[in-house]
Amino acid sequence: MTVASEKIAKILRADKGFLAKIERHLSVLTGKDGIMEKIVAENESLINDRLLKLGVAKDAQAKEVYDALISKIEADDHLIFEALGRPSFCIQGDCTRILEIMKKVAGTNHGFFLRRGKAIEFLKNEPPKKVMEYLGYGTVDEMLEKEDLFEIYSALRFVEGSEWLNGIFFKQYESLTSADFEEREIVVQALSEKWGKAASAFVVKKKHNISHLKEMGVVFVIPVALGISGELLRMISLIFHYLHEIPFYSELFKKNAEFPETFSENIISLLRGDVPDRRFPEGEKTLWLVIQRYLAKDDENDWRLFAPHVNPEAIHWTKAGHDVLKLGEALDGKSVDLSFWAGLDWVGDYFKDEVGNDTLVSFNLVDTVMSLVKEKEMVKYLYHHEEALWNRVFSEYFSFEELEKFAKEYLLQGYFEI
Repeated sequence: MTVASEKIAKILRADKGFLAKIERHLSVLTGKDGIMEKIVAENESLINDRLLKLGVAKDAQAKEVYDALISKIEADDHLIFEALGRPSFCIQGDCTRILEIMKKVAGTNHGFFLRRGKAIEFLKNEPPKKVMEYLGYGTVDEMLEKEDLFEIYSALRFVEGSEWLNGIFFKQYESLTSADFEEREIVVQALSEKWGKAASAFVVKKKHNISHLKEMGVVFVIPVALGISGELLRMISLIFHYLHEIPFYSELFKKNAEFPETFSENIISLLRGDVPDRRFPEGEKTLWLVIQRYLAKDDENDWRLFAPHVNPEAIHWTKAGHDVLKLGEALDGKSVDLSFWAGLDWVGDYFKDEVGNDTLVSFNLVDTVMSLVKEKEMVKYLYHHEEALWNRVFSEYFSFEELEKFAKEYLLQGYFEI
């Protein structure tokens, strides 16, 4: 095994044998040698460049590096806030204005989503009593006559509770057919201020006021201010992420329309975020898992995190990172220069802490902004960077386009051999 693959294995906390096998096999398969060395060299070069920009020495302690990245996020968050005219996160109009700019920058617009008529049918079959009580309506018909359908569906997520949603409402999805879906525009909307009180527990728990509905093709913002440093940049990053995640799943919905006998089963699996939960025997080829969730959020020692895998979530974040840079240019290319974060989604390394132990520091924009938002709880994020690095290893041997292709083709199966 090379020194480079050993270094990558350490960063990924992966088995050295896995990385050595990948290096040997994929080098023969693609004719590309020295890929691990290339990744390590580029990682080091990018880190040195950014440390220079931050005014931090190469041999600085981990905390100094981490603090400098946090300060950079705070500065960039302030620049965007000023360039957007100091928006209020509590005002629907201000949130709508931000969303319109972001949708234009992302360039994603249409998809294959649940028909409005079917969505209404589901509401009539299983009336959302808590939502109706909150709004003061006695029937679904009365509610839909005066309320926006997509806003009601958004509210289901933070008003009704997961037990009712998963145990009752979403059970209806078992009857879905491809005829229940249609091509239409992605809906990006800020909800009315009236939902602020109902969503307060959801916002406190999630530490953000944004969510999405894959099957409906909806990204929504709840007009609530968290009052946390970095919340605008986090909001922007999440919205861009969802604007790429929704079309990704829309393609899978449409592809599965070709298989009517398993359509509803596959749609439910995609919405649940199913991942493989068994180990597969190793053959002559290299076996890669397709993990469509961030497992580290639930268990940072989940065995699947250390096996070779690709992660669609990290693909969406890579695209979101590009959009963040484009947003800076669209707002004011001179004063809102976000190029510092370009290409850093997979970048990170070990630095010594105050007692000389190795501490991993992520240079990933999302890890850093999430860490800032959670700073009072002393939570430091690393998993966006680690998942992006797995994707980087695969795409260096093939391409980013092939990475996305394999992720889509084998997501439901949960693995592939190559």
